[in-house]
Amino acid sequence: MYGRRRRMYFVLMGICIALFVLAWGVVRLWSVPAAVGMCVVAMVIPPFAAIVANRRGPQDRWWDERDGDERGR
Repeated sequence: MYGRRRRMYFVLMGICIALFVLAWGVVRLWSVPAAVGMCVVAMVIPPFAAIVANRRGPQDRWWDERDGDERGR
């Protein structure tokens, strides 16, 4: 579960960086409004990537759940 969330986070952040680089390296030569639009889309991706990366999976323990070991408390 952790590996899949981590991989998804890095994919989303890679897309974000690629959008910024392509927008101001290539697309701005033809259309500045399109480059600005690409940057707006790239600006929305990092919060969504953080939500995806920190989402609790069905098998993940919650922070206040006991693991069955009574000696810990």
